Amino acid sequence: MANSEFDTIAAISTPVGEGGISIIRISGEEAVAVAKKLYHGSKDLAKVATNTINYGHIIDPDSGAEVDEVMVSIMRAPHTYTREDVVEINCHGGLLATNRILQLTLSHGARLAEPGEFTKRAFLNGRLDLSQSEAVMDLIRAKTDKSMKVALNQLDGDLSRLIKALRKDILDVLAQVEVNIDYPEYDAVEEMTTKMLKEKAQEVQQRIQALLKTAKQGKVLRDGLATAIIGRPNVGKSSLLNTLLHEDKAIVTNVAGTTRDVIEEYVNVEGVPLKLIDTAGIRHTEDTVEKIGVERSRQAIDTADLVLLLIDSSNALTDEDRELIKLTAGKPRIVILNKTDLPNRIDLNELRQLTAGDRVIKTSIVEHEGMEELGRTISHMFFDEGIESSQNTVMVTNARHIGLLHQANDALNDVLSGIAAGMPVDLVQIDMTRCWELLGEITGDSYQDELLDQLFSQFCLGK
Repeated sequence: MANSEFDTIAAISTPVGEGGISIIRISGEEAVAVAKKLYHGSKDLAKVATNTINYGHIIDPDSGAEVDEVMVSIMRAPHTYTREDVVEINCHGGLLATNRILQLTLSHGARLAEPGEFTKRAFLNGRLDLSQSEAVMDLIRAKTDKSMKVALNQLDGDLSRLIKALRKDILDVLAQVEVNIDYPEYDAVEEMTTKMLKEKAQEVQQRIQALLKTAKQGKVLRDGLATAIIGRPNVGKSSLLNTLLHEDKAIVTNVAGTTRDVIEEYVNVEGVPLKLIDTAGIRHTEDTVEKIGVERSRQAIDTADLVLLLIDSSNALTDEDRELIKLTAGKPRIVILNKTDLPNRIDLNELRQLTAGDRVIKTSIVEHEGMEELGRTISHMFFDEGIESSQNTVMVTNARHIGLLHQANDALNDVLSGIAAGMPVDLVQIDMTRCWELLGEITGDSYQDELLDQLFSQFCLGK
């Protein structure tokens, strides 16, 4: 970021709009001084104790006009989010008052914070490492209580402690290698050094691979499962969407072709965040608008992590049903046999043959039957022992972390292949050092300024 890392910054830290309260956050050496210029109350903000909330009013110093009635929180360094002096002005949650107070802070000594700059300062001042800083945004964006728990664990430093322990083990063996290289006169020293490097590389690699095994589940919790609801017209797709959302988001009628677009919503199913895509019924049609919806449905299938394929049990299988079964073959799929409250007319033997190996759930969506079984099936499909057994495990959820772990694993492969090929220890040591550096990029122990700019620019303003 181009601006100084030591000046005083300010931003609105609550969602912009009408609400109960808004918070304007100020951080830096002059945070209290800036607030004092605007605040009028019974106490001197420069003299109040840290971690206190003070009642008063914000007054425009230039005009003397009262702007709003406020509560001002004073938090002094180093025991703050940024490890700098922090002031939070709590005002009424209206656009006018909030922006007016922010503008006053900017015209009396602060500058507007850039996206993520408060968290960037927390990192630069040593309060958070880089993986914890990224967990802040994961916590804000969490879509279920389970994804929130994983983000909170990372914010608490679970992943950081594991990565730092790996780096320490690597550093210890590298130090021993250096000692052995410096004293080559001892007998069998190279053989001992090579053996030590090999054992440590294998041990660290096992731990990295164990972390990488959590990556798929972690990504599900962080980003959600792109889930396409597929079926021919009028089998209950929109009813399923509305049931999962607990609201009438999609239009439900008995007229084929009602859904003409792709509707996307996030929903929590047994702790698993699903990005639900309610698609237009796939069928042959001459309607131009509906044709576009059908094509988007096909695209949704291609990009889906999970397909929920609805079949109407109250009717015999149609050619359209058979075509959809073929179209979604090879995708992670759950077949939902819907409308079981009506007389059964489907050939179950044929269905079993066409969907062999698939999970089949019987539901009556209008009667809310079978929904709990559907939720459990989704949970166990992506979490071997169910999501509850996975939430306390250290998980890798961030694509940047996953990529670095793969690179670190490759570096260890180079170490082991170099040893097997009889390469000199000092050359093998280079790959071991590369692994140590790559792991350091996860926690921010080694980083480039461009990386920080790119990461923190993704944060919301005021965080």
